[in-house]
Amino acid sequence: MDFEFSDDQRLLKDSVDKLIGQAYDDLGKRKKAQAEPYGYSEELWQKYAELGLLALPFSEADGGFGGGPVETMIVMEAIGRGLALEPFFASIILGANLVRLGADAATREALIPHIADGSERLAFAHTEREARYDLHAVTTHARRTSAGYVLEGDKSVVLHGDSATKLIVSARTSGSHRDRHGITLFLVDPATTGVSRRGFPTQDGQRGAAISLGSVEVPESAVLGSIDHGADLIDAVSAIAVAALCAEAVGAMAALHELTLDYLKTRKQFGVPIGSFQVLQHRSVDMFTALETARSMEYYAAMMAASDNARERHAAISAAKIQINNSARFLGQAAIQMHGGIGITMEYKSGHYFKRLTMIESAFGDTDHHTRLLDRAGGLLEAA
Repeated sequence: MDFEFSDDQRLLKDSVDKLIGQAYDDLGKRKKAQAEPYGYSEELWQKYAELGLLALPFSEADGGFGGGPVETMIVMEAIGRGLALEPFFASIILGANLVRLGADAATREALIPHIADGSERLAFAHTEREARYDLHAVTTHARRTSAGYVLEGDKSVVLHGDSATKLIVSARTSGSHRDRHGITLFLVDPATTGVSRRGFPTQDGQRGAAISLGSVEVPESAVLGSIDHGADLIDAVSAIAVAALCAEAVGAMAALHELTLDYLKTRKQFGVPIGSFQVLQHRSVDMFTALETARSMEYYAAMMAASDNARERHAAISAAKIQINNSARFLGQAAIQMHGGIGITMEYKSGHYFKRLTMIESAFGDTDHHTRLLDRAGGLLEAA
């Protein structure tokens, strides 16, 4: 199988690596971006748009970039390497893909140009306090009225929900708490009466929001996809999301490994670089092995993220997430240990990489969760 990038993909990689590399080559620049009103650089967000990254998931017929899972992997790996703060994952990987897969032609025509130019930012308001990792655990409900629907409920840890100009809200139109059937997605303007949101910083330096919906009235045109069948969209986009997180984790692990090697070459003890100590050399090789194992699963996740076979797709995504989580934990802990005390200070990048990797480990299911899912599927071979 050919794993070489095409000319267009190499050009994309060079461009996005340069953009994010220059924007985040110094930890001080990241802290400056965090201090901005939205918790990220609006100027850099516009550069994302100019480069075409915000149109990545959409087809060329819809005015998009026409990118697929490999292009997504390239961008997310660069984001992981740079510890970028912009809401690419929240707005494009989650929000834009929900629009791409679920919106009708009129909604796509109205939204896509504004998503692509950066003026429209999306957030997926789906997670609830009782849900844990169950994607179908939805208690927020939508009551049918003559004019449309009335939404009632609460959503927690909505990624970049405090700066979003549009919310995609999951609500139950039928069925009980954890039923797969009966979930519907709605496109909601956060300025609508009854919507309240409280933003907060997350442990990895990004932003989240708690969102309350109190008698929020939306028209029937706000429905995204089919009534009662929102789980189909959620399942499809969650696979894309996990594959994207795998790529981001690999980018962060690669940068952290390089940072650790540089430290081993410059930090001296007993008059010699500590990298000359055999035990640390062996540990750095173990880190490299963990990184390359994760990279192979990153490629596998990218290839399987858009598979039409839902059972095979989800088994593959779970297998990739398990390995990525294991590699991220091992490499992150080893890097901190080899750096010593400086590794956990806020003035040094290694601790920031470790925090982001820790958040990715829990996002869309931790290792135990995906191990159970893979076991239920009978493993990769049985699912295939």
